Amino acid sequence: MPFYQTEEQLYDVLASVFERVRQKPEYIETFTKSNLVIRMRFHAPSAEILLDGRQPPLEVFYGNRPGRADLELTMQADDLHKIWLGNKRLREAFFNGEIKTKGNIMRATKLTDLFREAERAYPQVLAEKGLQ
Repeated sequence: MPFYQTEEQLYDVLASVFERVRQKPEYIETFTKSNLVIRMRFHAPSAEILLDGRQPPLEVFYGNRPGRADLELTMQADDLHKIWLGNKRLREAFFNGEIKTKGNIMRATKLTDLFREAERAYPQVLAEKGLQ
């Protein structure tokens, strides 16, 4: 059974995670000064977010958004859940094909600090929402 039962639940958790991440702009400067737009598409449940790193502060858009992204990542929501809990390695998920990419994958290195901050916030958000 998937961890996230609905897209609303996934969006609620992601919104809380990225709100915490936004509170530490000095830790995510690599991304917010990268001039990149990243689209993340999820399955089970189906959801989509857009991370805008064209200028500070970090902007995150939830739901389908028109327009081009510099890099698109597609994955199961459960894979992101496992990665952010430390139960799955991001690198392995990329190389095993569990995370599909469209665009220049080398640009994903600009996401490293942003993802680390999200990883730190994620378990706390789950605990606050009673989703441990």
